[in-house]
Order: sequence, then structure tokens, then C-alpha cells
Amino acid sequence: MEPMGKVLVVNYEKCTGCRLCELVCAVKHDGVSNPTRSRIKVIKWEGEGLYIPMSCQQCQDAPCMNVCPVKAISRDESLARVMVDYDKCIGCRSCVAVCPFGAMSFNAIDRKVFKCDLCDGDPQCVRFCEIKAVDYSDASEESVFKKREAAKRISVAGKQAAALLAQA
Repeated sequence: MEPMGKVLVVNYEKCTGCRLCELVCAVKHDGVSNPTRSRIKVIKWEGEGLYIPMSCQQCQDAPCMNVCPVKAISRDESLARVMVDYDKCIGCRSCVAVCPFGAMSFNAIDRKVFKCDLCDGDPQCVRFCEIKAVDYSDASEESVFKKREAAKRISVAGKQAAALLAQA
């Protein structure tokens, strides 16, 4: 079995909404402390009191790549990421419209689209997130972890159901 590569993993239950990930991303890529220039966005769900960092999912069959009329978006297999070639990009923003995660953005100042590029394998959002709400880990390890967590939830639900039936 070949390796799946590393992925950004978000644990929104840990996120405090400090938005430091947004700031370090903008500084890394554009040299400005401006969260609107960030490739990761923290979405706040007021009612639930949740903060959810959202970033490019580096889709295997990426809609942004498929819709690009000039093939400016391609897959870099070395880091399992989707990249934009700014020499080819015409700024049509089709990729922004089609991204199901809202991860493609358009910078009106520079007049170009932008998205997470995993900081060439050293994501700064991960490096500066002290509570590890954002992590960069092997996709296969993350899959095993999520399977274990799901199995644990199913086990607990089964025990709770059995206890309710015993009380009835």
C-alpha cells in the first residue's frame, strides 16, 4: 500500500477562536498581519459557541482543478497538495465559485486567487497552534484514529441503549 501523504487535520473541539493561525498564515504568505489574506479561516458558530478552522482539503479529484479553463491548478504529488500556477492563472475565479469548502479565495489587491499550499510541507498554522486544534499528520494514521473514535462512540451508544432497555 502506498502512503496517502500528510493532511491538515482540524479538531474544532479544541479551537479557542484565537485566530493566530490566520495571522501567521497571512504573514508567511503576504508579509502582512491581515486575516483576510489568510489561507485558513476560522468560522465562528455563534449559537453553539464553536470555532472551526477551515482550509483547503487538497481534494484528490479537486473541483477547482477540474474547472480551471487554463489548467493553472494542478496536483503536486510530492506533498499531496493542489497548487496554483500563477503564470497560467487568468483570475477568472471559477475555482472560487466551485470549491465546496470555500477554501479558494480571491485577493482583490493582487488580483489573484489563493489557497492553502501547506507552506511547502511546514504549515505555519500547525506550528503556532499551541493547543493543536490544527495538526499536520499522516492521512492513514488519522484515518485509524477516527475509526477508533467512531468505534468508541458506537460502543458507548450501544451500552447506553442496553441500559435504557434494562430500565424499561
